[in-house]
Amino acid sequence: MNSEESQETSGQGRNSLLTTQTGPSWLGGGLRFVRLYAPPLMLILLLLAAWQLGTWLMQIPKWLLPSPAQIVVAGFEARELLGPHTWQTLKETWLGLGLALVVGLSLAVVVDSSSLLRRTVYPLLVTSQTVPVLALAPLLIIWFGYGILPKVIVVALVCFFPIAVSTADGLRVADPDLIALLRAMGAKRRQVFLKVRVPGALPSFFSGLKIAITYSVVGAVIGEWVGASRGLGIFMIRSSKNFLTDRVFAAIAVTSLLSILMFAVVMLLERSLLPWYYAHREEVWEDV
Repeated sequence: MNSEESQETSGQGRNSLLTTQTGPSWLGGGLRFVRLYAPPLMLILLLLAAWQLGTWLMQIPKWLLPSPAQIVVAGFEARELLGPHTWQTLKETWLGLGLALVVGLSLAVVVDSSSLLRRTVYPLLVTSQTVPVLALAPLLIIWFGYGILPKVIVVALVCFFPIAVSTADGLRVADPDLIALLRAMGAKRRQVFLKVRVPGALPSFFSGLKIAITYSVVGAVIGEWVGASRGLGIFMIRSSKNFLTDRVFAAIAVTSLLSILMFAVVMLLERSLLPWYYAHREEVWEDV
């Protein structure tokens, strides 16, 4: 056997050994999923079991504190009622989130365009979050009626701030070396903005969007509490007035589930659009 054949054979042996040690890629992904999400899932199951056992041992009435099993049964029995209410809340959430994206991104670009505008607009953004949404919701009902518009505005008011602030901060921390390189090559300000600043701000944008997503469904429910004919918020109010506490908890569970699902969708979208960011971050964590 000559030297070339021996090197090829040894290389094949190392590759087969590496494959044997690491295993299939799907197996590694499954183990990583278990390592990341098994602890919180186990904690949630433990808390639910303690809740179920506590209500059974203490004989707590269902109207005061229902058990998880009673909540599941109540939600299943009220599924025909919950369906239209859930769809109404989702419509308000999506429309309000879309409005928040437009307003938040526009404000981020305005704030980033000049230091004067940043000093002028940024304090107003912070001040807008000091006004309680529950105080504004009745005014929106007076101004715009009991339709869907006041709920959409409430969701937008709740969600636009993290999007605007995170995106503006991301635009500010763009790589100065890349900006200097493009300017040395004769790039215009618009080209620098689109090719360096916007891609560099995407991780910050998605961070703000994930925060806004978790608030969006709650914002729609708050708007429905003030005045609505359909939605999870009005479903909770009607159920609580009739001492149907199990249905109130069922609606709360649906609200939480919607927020979690929307958050998961944004995470998947972020990973698909920013593979370079996650690859770099994983390399950094491996070095640590």
